[in-house]
Amino acid sequence: MKLYLPIFLLLVLTGLMTNEAKAQDPIFSQFYASPMQTNPAMTGLFDGKFRFSANYKQQWNSILQSKPYRTTSAGFDMRTAVGRDDFFSYGITGLRDEAGVSGFTRNVGSANLAFMKQLGGGYRSADQYLIGGVQVGAGQFRLNSDNLWFSTQFNNATESIDQSIPNGELINSSTDVYIDMNAGLMWYSVFDDNKSLYFGGAIFHANAPKFSFIDANGKETLDMRWMAQLGGELPLNDQLSVLPGVIVTSQGPSLLSIAGANFRYTNRDWREVAIRAGAWMHVSKNAEFNENSAGLQSNSTTFGIPAYTISTILEMGRLNVGISYDVATNRLSTPTNNRGGFELSLIYIHPATRKEKVACPKL
Repeated sequence: MKLYLPIFLLLVLTGLMTNEAKAQDPIFSQFYASPMQTNPAMTGLFDGKFRFSANYKQQWNSILQSKPYRTTSAGFDMRTAVGRDDFFSYGITGLRDEAGVSGFTRNVGSANLAFMKQLGGGYRSADQYLIGGVQVGAGQFRLNSDNLWFSTQFNNATESIDQSIPNGELINSSTDVYIDMNAGLMWYSVFDDNKSLYFGGAIFHANAPKFSFIDANGKETLDMRWMAQLGGELPLNDQLSVLPGVIVTSQGPSLLSIAGANFRYTNRDWREVAIRAGAWMHVSKNAEFNENSAGLQSNSTTFGIPAYTISTILEMGRLNVGISYDVATNRLSTPTNNRGGFELSLIYIHPATRKEKVACPKL
């Protein structure tokens, strides 16, 4: 346990010192269950022949009722051996993000390619791999402006909003399709069946794609986002282990961190069945605007914990099914009664033949 204690403390301290924010890109609370969305270098990072993954998140029902925020993703990836111990991995992913009554959505489809290079491993040593991955995709934003109202539609006679009045805005229902380029790196080492360590990082929107709902001369840039991650598995006894992890990501002025751990229990009598349960802390950087006695406004940066996530995962041989719930703790906790959102994840891994197997960490 002495070898792993510094690593676990580093994970906890990193989670406490970093910040979460309202990033433009959707981030799953179960980031470990959406590997190719988290880091392109995680393409092919599984012990099997091929993998299918799906994620769904819904939040703010208590405020938006029938129009909550919804995020859905799906992916498929597999590996091909290159030489004796190296592999090419490739896959496809799709993501749809929908926000509120405006019908503001983002649809993205991507192709992933990664190369897994073995750095070491054998009968008496740990398996080590360095992975480089790229992701190239096409995306589009859409908006239903019929559900929006503007100040020009305020009827002074009735003192109410009248959407039959022209809003005077020239808004397109969708943007042009943009090309999106992402890349990532990851290193990992597997010491035993329940001992592993990994860390990595990624850059998203490296080509700074542009989009606009108005015209080609008024395009906005999708800010580049960087991500760093660290995690592993620490054995507590023959049946129980802990899987700590932390992810830090920043996009524009936003900075987000999610840190915590899942405990994994398996009884050898259950064969391939295992149960995971854990808790995760979200930490965010927030911009606050204050007004002094002279009526002048200034902004300041503070750090807070907008949510905690409670998670559980059931492993059933080839299939992993996870569910988690975000408990809001920031300013929205009162109007929402601490209700944030729930998230579902599903991962299917098809068994590999002996020649196709690769020692991979549990995510």
